Amino acid sequence: MRSRPLHTVLSAAASAAALVVLAGCAGAPEAEPEEKATDESSAFPVEVTSCGFTTTIDARPERAVTMNQGATEIALALGVEDQLAGTAYLDDAVAPEWQEAYDGVKVIAKEYPDSETLLAATPDLVLASYGSAFGDDAAGSQDALAENGIASFLSPFGCEDDKERAPVEFESVWEEIDNVATAFGVPERAEEVRADQQAVLDELAAAKAGDGLDVFWYDSGDKTAFAGAGQGGPQLILDAVGATNVFADLDGGWADVAWEKVVEADPDVIVLADAGWSSADDKIALLEKDKVLSQLQAVKEERYVVVPFSESTPGVRLAHGAQHVAEQIEELDLG
Repeated sequence: MRSRPLHTVLSAAASAAALVVLAGCAGAPEAEPEEKATDESSAFPVEVTSCGFTTTIDARPERAVTMNQGATEIALALGVEDQLAGTAYLDDAVAPEWQEAYDGVKVIAKEYPDSETLLAATPDLVLASYGSAFGDDAAGSQDALAENGIASFLSPFGCEDDKERAPVEFESVWEEIDNVATAFGVPERAEEVRADQQAVLDELAAAKAGDGLDVFWYDSGDKTAFAGAGQGGPQLILDAVGATNVFADLDGGWADVAWEKVVEADPDVIVLADAGWSSADDKIALLEKDKVLSQLQAVKEERYVVVPFSESTPGVRLAHGAQHVAEQIEELDLG
């Protein structure tokens, strides 16, 4: 997205006239960054609102801090890693296409930084995916940050008040990306992300890799199954690939389900969320060891699809998740 300087090599025999021309043009490359900075600065101040909280960002953020993987990866997808002073709290591995950019950002805490650690990073903007990031034992409230002159933004999917939480749909995902891009002063990049993801969804809709398949989305749990329900990221992904979620009739994004219900559904395919606290391998071991669950057709034939947890939650990687589910379904022996 960024322009690269053009370096011109002159031969040793260049004439004096050529050198004069070069000298006359020497100042030109320096004008572009200055003009770009002026254009970005002119967009401020801006306001962004989420979860009933409006924050004013007076100038282009230069020392933003992202907490939670979703917030971090939106910033990386927008290419604003040079505007980050720090990051914290991953659920799993950063997407490969953003790993190099992520490696250049300081990790200020493995999980949530406390208020003292956060303030030591001298942030001008704090972004988070979950309301817990602004708890008293973490960054502190958004109001408290504002009193210290620090802007903040909470994902509309992370609102603690259910009435304020955004509906889980791709349009809402893109609206969040729009808001973050506005906060960083790069609104045009949000448009690029939206266009790229819409193209992916269009391809998936045409391919219908999951057409006719009943799918159980297994997130975690052993006593009961914590399953993808009818109003969350898993449902969006399964809709995108044309598959049927066996627990689509349950409210919310996730639900505890009795194993008897899973056995009754006898899904064609099991999608396994891979996270640090509940790996796909751990879930496969549980399914194959249990006398009853091991008799599920999907288990007997190892019809597993593995998705990083970060690709199952509303955010910039949700379209990636749908794409990866479709690719793995196509590789399964479903004859």
